[in-house]
Amino acid sequence: MTTPNATLRAVRMSLLMSQDDLARAIREAGQRAGQPNDASKRLVQRWEAGITAAPRPVYARALEAVTGLPIDALGFSLPVPMGRVSEDGQGGHDLAPSEEGVAAAHTTPTAQAEPRKANGNYSGVWLSRYEYFSSGRDETLTGLHYVVLLQHGNRLTVRSLPNASLNPNSPLTMDLEVEGNVVTGTWTEQTASEGYYQGARYHGAIQMLVEPTGRRMAGKWLGYGKDFEVNSGPWELVFKDASTNKAALEKWNVRPQA
Repeated sequence: MTTPNATLRAVRMSLLMSQDDLARAIREAGQRAGQPNDASKRLVQRWEAGITAAPRPVYARALEAVTGLPIDALGFSLPVPMGRVSEDGQGGHDLAPSEEGVAAAHTTPTAQAEPRKANGNYSGVWLSRYEYFSSGRDETLTGLHYVVLLQHGNRLTVRSLPNASLNPNSPLTMDLEVEGNVVTGTWTEQTASEGYYQGARYHGAIQMLVEPTGRRMAGKWLGYGKDFEVNSGPWELVFKDASTNKAALEKWNVRPQA
């Protein structure tokens, strides 16, 4: 069995790209870098299905250019084999011969209890809302994002839509696990370089409880402040739309109202 790469899929969807769009962007990035590649919709499908566990370096570099994220943040389960660099600059001899990358290892299925879900699968568009105290401004502020949430088994992958944050250019990511009605994991937010926090990257832990309706998760975040003290505050996810097709994502790709 292979494990689908929900992280890559969530990143692609948060960029409002179809699989064809992503493949085209990867080819264009390769051309710009002088390292052409043959990315196709089929290749993106194999990555997202987990059939190919890690891309070749020529694809990895293009993926980083397109998504703006390091390859190890794109959900691949194996390190990218860098190998030697060939004369054409493409390099990256794979661990096993493949035009696409390293194939996923096939394992024997093991029995695993499905997490109890209050309202079926949690995949969809949610509104993320958290509060934090700004010592520099001496007030409590709110962070808002519309996010894409994708569920695979008990894993929840959350990525904000590109234009859907209260503070512009502040992408939010969350990697969570659900057990019963308890959701636990980590969060990361990259603040805007032109904003108050001047591009600082913040991250921390989070735990929430799912309401019986399955339409709201509420709890607390932990994270460090500018003086490296550990802060905390409320955080909630509120369900908005079960659809994750391109039309739905474009609908929610707007600045939330404060």
